[in-house]
Amino acid sequence: MATQISPPARPVRAVRVLTVAGSDSGGGAGVQADLKTMLALGVHGMSVLTAVTAQNSLGVQGAWELPAEAVRAQYRSVVDDIGVQAVKTGMLASAELVETVAELLAGTDAPVVVDPVGVSKHGDSLLAAEALDSVRAKLLPAATVATPNLDEVLRLTGVRVRGEADMRRAADALLGYGPRWALIKGGHLEGDAVDLLTDGAEEHWLRAVRHDNRHTHGTGCTLASAIASYLAKGLPVPEAVAEAKSYVTGAIAAGFPLGGGLGPVDHGWRWRS
Repeated sequence: MATQISPPARPVRAVRVLTVAGSDSGGGAGVQADLKTMLALGVHGMSVLTAVTAQNSLGVQGAWELPAEAVRAQYRSVVDDIGVQAVKTGMLASAELVETVAELLAGTDAPVVVDPVGVSKHGDSLLAAEALDSVRAKLLPAATVATPNLDEVLRLTGVRVRGEADMRRAADALLGYGPRWALIKGGHLEGDAVDLLTDGAEEHWLRAVRHDNRHTHGTGCTLASAIASYLAKGLPVPEAVAEAKSYVTGAIAAGFPLGGGLGPVDHGWRWRS
């Protein structure tokens, strides 16, 4: 007699997270990394594509931004029908796209994680220099959490972080542009991988052992998407960031070679642990 398989129970409405970012054709960063992260953390990922890159483990060979009307149409299509419980932004390429996305975010009632992507892991520019003023004036005020690395902190605030003592100054400078929380990522410093999360009133220092693994492509995208996923699940900002840090630390430890250059972090590491 054949075994009868019962259909699964109808799930509750999915937790929905939207990424507004560029495409990485190599699959290690950008929208591809965001959606993998969201799947791994049990939320439904959706996307608004802002740019297309020709990208692999060696670098970015080309980048083409989408028209603002295409970005606006994608965003409205998702938000007006499906709805979102958190939004994450990544590569926005130009001042026009930064301002378009900031305007859309201002009308959306959901937490926003801004990853102010400036350059790729390989040092390729992903944000026009003239767009920095728009990031400061329009995008950062819309952020629940802003997640710059040390290079992005320098470009945005002029604060050069050489050690942990400088991270408070960097956070204060960043908060001056309006995000509710600043997460200063110290991954480029020596020693443990330490980040500072603060809203100006309370501080949270997050530390993790630094793994000796060069395959870390997509780290920033993955962390920001993980934070957005946990915020969408209802966690307060400090808990969401701590959980995201734990997830991305495991993904870095499991990063794997791909192609001839820098491989990606492993978004599915928990499934293989």
